[in-house]
Amino acid sequence: RNYAKALDDLFLFAASRPLTRALLMEWRTAMNKLSPSTVNVRLSAMRKLVTEARRNGMLGAEEAANLTEVPNIPEKGTRLGNWLTREQAKELLAVPDRSTIKGKRDYAILALLVGCALRRQELAQLDVEKIQMRDGRWVIVDLRGKGGRVRTVAIPVWVKSAIDAWMAAGSIDKGRLLRPVLKGGKVKGETLTDWSVWSVVEQSAKQIGIERFGAHDLRRTCAKLCRKNGGDLEQIKFLLGHSSIQTTERYLGSQQELAVAVNDGLGF
Repeated sequence: RNYAKALDDLFLFAASRPLTRALLMEWRTAMNKLSPSTVNVRLSAMRKLVTEARRNGMLGAEEAANLTEVPNIPEKGTRLGNWLTREQAKELLAVPDRSTIKGKRDYAILALLVGCALRRQELAQLDVEKIQMRDGRWVIVDLRGKGGRVRTVAIPVWVKSAIDAWMAAGSIDKGRLLRPVLKGGKVKGETLTDWSVWSVVEQSAKQIGIERFGAHDLRRTCAKLCRKNGGDLEQIKFLLGHSSIQTTERYLGSQQELAVAVNDGLGF
């Protein structure tokens, strides 16, 4: 299901034209407004489709190899992507109607993404039991992220209030935190997909006039705002679950500040 949207986009772009390397290169170019990571996810989906087609005898080995050789977009250097200012983040968080059950859930989704920098899959799979009190504050314990790395994520007070309001409204006390909500406001089912999380973000962003904005952009927003608020780079690395400071620097697009340099205040 993680690749469904990417494949839908490819099929719409192809418009019944034969799937060739030239067409895929054209599709790759047409996605130039998206971040490199998003384009590469879509290319990965295409390769998976081609591989399955070859296994099922629908494509020859040479033809499949030619299609899967379409290269990724380089992601070195400053990380491209979208993020919100503090004012925009406030606007986004104001979108859900918190007088409704669905609004309480959607607000909790946005709050956890903005306030805790979770990936959408991490959020979709988050169990209530992972939310615990440690060192006098609420945290998400043993969160397993990308590359199997495990981290503990602090939960800001306002985010915990959003979680509590949703859990009370949805009568949730165990299992997955997030659940589907039917039109009548009834909570039904045990799991909310990560694409549903993505949809909540996309639709909320559109309501404040921002197009092409996804859940991962809120993770980047959290990191950017933490840094602007004086957050230590190493602590942001722990929050994001990155393997190295260098990864975090690229993620933030960190640049040397010469106008107000860090060593101006030494004053010997």
